[in-house]
Amino acid sequence: MEGEDRSAWEPLAGHLAAVARRAADFARPLQIEQLAALCGALHDLGKFSSAFQARLQGSPERVDHSTAGAKAVLDLFPHQPESFVAWLAAQAIAGHHAGLPDRRGSDGGTLEERLEGFRMEGLDPAFRAALPERVCGLLPPFDWNAPDPSRGAFRFAMLGRMLFSCLVDADFKETERFYERAGQRQKDRDWPSLTECLPDFLTGFDRKIASFGGPSTEIARLRAEILATARERAAMPPGLFTLNVPTGGGKTLASLGFALDHAKRHGHRRIIFGIPFTSIIDQTAAIFREVLGSDLVLEHHSAIEDEETGSFRAADSQRSMKDKMRLAMEDWAAPVVVTTHVQLFESLFAARPSRCRKLHNIAGSVIVLDEAQVLPRKLLAPTVWAIDELCRNYGCSIVLCTATQPAFDARKLKELKPDHLLALDLEGRELAPDPPRLHEAFARVRLVFAGELSDEALVDTLKAHPQALVIVNSRRHALDLYRAAQAEGLDGLVHLTTRQYAAHRREILKDVREHLRDGRPCRLIATSLIEAGVDVDFPAAWRAEAGLDQIAQAAGRVNREMRRPVEASLLTVFKPSDPDHAPPAEVASLVGSMENVKNAFNDLSASEAIERYFHEVYWQAGEERLGKPILERSTLSQRYGPDICYRKIAEDYRMIEDGMAPVIVTREEQAREAVKKLKIPDIPSGAIARLLQPYIVSVPPKARALLQANGHVAFAQLEVRGEQFAVLRTESLYDTEVGLLWENHDYLAMESMMHRAICIAVRRLKIVMKSAIDSTR
Repeated sequence: MEGEDRSAWEPLAGHLAAVARRAADFARPLQIEQLAALCGALHDLGKFSSAFQARLQGSPERVDHSTAGAKAVLDLFPHQPESFVAWLAAQAIAGHHAGLPDRRGSDGGTLEERLEGFRMEGLDPAFRAALPERVCGLLPPFDWNAPDPSRGAFRFAMLGRMLFSCLVDADFKETERFYERAGQRQKDRDWPSLTECLPDFLTGFDRKIASFGGPSTEIARLRAEILATARERAAMPPGLFTLNVPTGGGKTLASLGFALDHAKRHGHRRIIFGIPFTSIIDQTAAIFREVLGSDLVLEHHSAIEDEETGSFRAADSQRSMKDKMRLAMEDWAAPVVVTTHVQLFESLFAARPSRCRKLHNIAGSVIVLDEAQVLPRKLLAPTVWAIDELCRNYGCSIVLCTATQPAFDARKLKELKPDHLLALDLEGRELAPDPPRLHEAFARVRLVFAGELSDEALVDTLKAHPQALVIVNSRRHALDLYRAAQAEGLDGLVHLTTRQYAAHRREILKDVREHLRDGRPCRLIATSLIEAGVDVDFPAAWRAEAGLDQIAQAAGRVNREMRRPVEASLLTVFKPSDPDHAPPAEVASLVGSMENVKNAFNDLSASEAIERYFHEVYWQAGEERLGKPILERSTLSQRYGPDICYRKIAEDYRMIEDGMAPVIVTREEQAREAVKKLKIPDIPSGAIARLLQPYIVSVPPKARALLQANGHVAFAQLEVRGEQFAVLRTESLYDTEVGLLWENHDYLAMESMMHRAICIAVRRLKIVMKSAIDSTR
């Protein structure tokens, strides 16, 4: 607590007891309340030291106040099986500010290095009052008979992160409560429970479905059948499910209907929708808000995080909790959360408090993974294991929702390898009625393979197609092709890319739909972001070569409503002739598998073709390229117990290589108003980050650094918010047609310098002229 009035300070014993109670409450649904309470009671034990008390009086000496609790919990439980979970508790306590440490290693900062030579004698004897007299039930009643040590180690690693989540969220909430009472912070919102909301949610959902009226077309009848079947099967026991529905089959509403009915039947605590790309998350969130109410859906995909989350700095442990409360952290306490695959899964493998804080709220959820086929192949093994673990031990039901169901079925994968890393028990868990029949009924596009095609030839072809969609594999190719089409004077040209912020893309897509509906020219050149769930219906499309799953997704944007003859609705697959436009390595590796399946099947939309494709992709990749090395960073032995390298795992498990850095674009009034709120310290950063999510463009970190160096980007309210909110200052860098052109920073820096020089010269000239005029008067 800031200030000299010590009577207003919170007693340490009171804080420890309060955090212990709250951590236990968070952990009760996870069946680890005793373990979480123990962590809460011991987490700040080091504050009983005279050195820390001196720091409160103004001493500049830094104090490690978290190792003491880690040492205490290990001393309490020196023998297994309690010693196994004691190591997890020790890592959680030791990392409750700076992040979960590795247990051992050669990189420094490990838990064992911190414990070596640490002595409890430096603490005031009063610390012993915080130690529990008796603790039991530390090991949760999970299925600990794992088929192999690797699974057992993974299970302990997930348990450790869940425990860490309960501790850091309890510590955060109790500190937040203290500052609220002191009038130094505004309270972020309290969310109602899903149980409270379900009656109104179901009423709103049924009202939405009734507004469609009776099915008047064959496609409407099929969508109604899919929805009815999914809702009927919501009575099935919790666990893993698949929803294998062709593009345009109404997966979003069918999965929401299932989630609502399933949660009502089985008492799940929240509903989480994982979306592959930020480009479509606002579209899904908008549907849910319309159905469920605008105030009860949390949309969380913001790239705004504490800028230190990429590294584990010792200094982080010295930052005050009040400073940490200014970080843009979410706890996912909302009844419905719409997020990205990146946020969901990177959090499940994270080590930072800001990322892990939400994890305990994932337990007991219905989780729908939309477009599950796009989960990164290089991380598939740990991702699939996390999915299995959430269902097996944390009360989750997870729906793998996709038009091209990846081959995770254990019955078929075990034919390839008995202990295949990607095997999931999916037998009898399909929510859709007869997927092969549905795929046949939804066939509405004819595939054409055109071979090599230059940009010039493609632009010439587009001249004969006033309404057309072109999808390429990179932002660079999309921009080059758009410029080439511009040079030819094509009407109705539209560019769609992640260079544009979400609110801008939403307006672009609204215009696209209006042009398509009215029959006006609309030639859309886009990256693959348009493939996953974007509701557009073109008469024809061109797709740069890619994997079968991406081609199938592109086909879903052609003749979507089945208003045109199949033979006249073409998706042309081509190979870009320019070497600079070759597909990225991940996509290129799938092209060969696509070719093999193309040669073996006449109908590439058939379930058998898709299944063969995924089998080939997973089998040829090899376990090393499916993320197995990440699994090997957790080990378990009877002698040593769990050895979890949390930090190395977090560094390795990155869905987006090298990360991306957010830049806020304030072209719109809502964004400008949100940025103004940053100057008010009492407003939580998380609340402001939610407002700014639709106005963010993610750029390569090096590019943002150059933008900052040249004065085009600056952190807003740096002294209040730290390096969280990077705002674009040079508006000319954002092109209204193509988005943020960060590559132009050097040229624009020179242009800006010249502009400033001219302005200074003009001002000086005005001063000289004014002086001359004044002297003549």
